[in-house]
Amino acid sequence: MAEDIAGRGDPIKTLQLMWGRVDAPKRGPKSRVAVADLVRAAVRLADAEGIDAVSTRRVAEAVGISPMSFYTHIPDKAVLVDLMLDAVSGPAEGDNREAPVFTPADWRANVAFVAREYRAFYLRHPWALQVATHRPVLGPNTMRAYEYFLGAFDNLGLSEVEMDMSVTMVANYVYGAVRDVARARMVKDLTGMSDDEWWYTIAPFLETLDYSPYPVAARIGPVVGELYGLGDPDRAFDFGLERILDGLAVMVDSKTAR
Repeated sequence: MAEDIAGRGDPIKTLQLMWGRVDAPKRGPKSRVAVADLVRAAVRLADAEGIDAVSTRRVAEAVGISPMSFYTHIPDKAVLVDLMLDAVSGPAEGDNREAPVFTPADWRANVAFVAREYRAFYLRHPWALQVATHRPVLGPNTMRAYEYFLGAFDNLGLSEVEMDMSVTMVANYVYGAVRDVARARMVKDLTGMSDDEWWYTIAPFLETLDYSPYPVAARIGPVVGELYGLGDPDRAFDFGLERILDGLAVMVDSKTAR
């Protein structure tokens, strides 16, 4: 899976574009294309074909302008990638739901809800997994998402640092867990074979092997396969999330006890 890098472009220019702080040119005809049009076109391209398919030329062609005209709006692809990440951090297209009001007594359900929403975000935009985000994207949608995530931990007696680290821990779990689902889809597209088909193809050969050197694996594998087939990413995700919540409960309960 190829990897792009967030935060590689001009940081001030990126922030100005994200927050709408760029002045319109005082001379010449007004452009019929806005920065938001270019970003939407790039996101559609990435959703369909992956981040590697996004180029300034293809994005320009998608909105009907010349490649050179692209640069009058956005300086380069590096800045475009950051704008894309911030754009998709907002509500999904057509999602008019109001943000839920989190009740501290229901914190486990709140955190689980936010974690599943974050997972759904990556499944809608798997290309976002290909972009390394060591430097945070600090646009309005990303900040809103961070505020939303923090809200699930608010008023639980946690310190500011504990709240931020809790968000980071859950987000890192989601990021790691969802990569396998995204990879499975990508591998199927590249090979023309689903994971189930791959396992069934190699099963006859595996049945000829001697598993005596691997007694634990030989005991566990058939049980898991019988219970939920050759893979259940939703069940695996829920299991891991519940263990994360169990760990958080120790900290939250200790704050309440005090």
